[in-house]
Amino acid sequence: MMNIHGKAFKYGANVDTDVIIPARYLNTSDPDTLAGHCMEDLDPDFIRTVTKGDLIVAGPNFGCGSSREHAPVAIKASGISCVIAPSFARIFFRNAINMGLPILESAEAAQSISTGDQISVDLSTGRIVNETTGETFQAQPFPPFIQKIIEANGLMGTLKQD
Repeated sequence: MMNIHGKAFKYGANVDTDVIIPARYLNTSDPDTLAGHCMEDLDPDFIRTVTKGDLIVAGPNFGCGSSREHAPVAIKASGISCVIAPSFARIFFRNAINMGLPILESAEAAQSISTGDQISVDLSTGRIVNETTGETFQAQPFPPFIQKIIEANGLMGTLKQD
């Protein structure tokens, strides 16, 4: 499983799918177009400052609201490599895995990490390291069958492999 390294973008609780990708952009499913509007209502600087490999760290219930696979697609296409939160809305959790976006649940990491911190993640073990502060956190790693889906870039990639 892959290792991730990037800077953290920190957000609060209940970041809903309407904030991740506003409904006015749901007329397209093009990942690059969606990425260009990711988080724009919550953080207008996000798309200009995110770089490939960065992470989103948020409060509980990330991805609540409307069920739309556009949200994890927009996040992933923006360059975000992983989302860390204490909890995820169940439909977002499934959509993220199906789209190949790694997500980890860790209340301790989500509370401790700040915007701009350099973070490394080992998805195979669930180990999260805040390289800025030296703190280490443990999330529950995915079972092998879900790791396979994420490594294949989502459910469709897994089906193409099999």
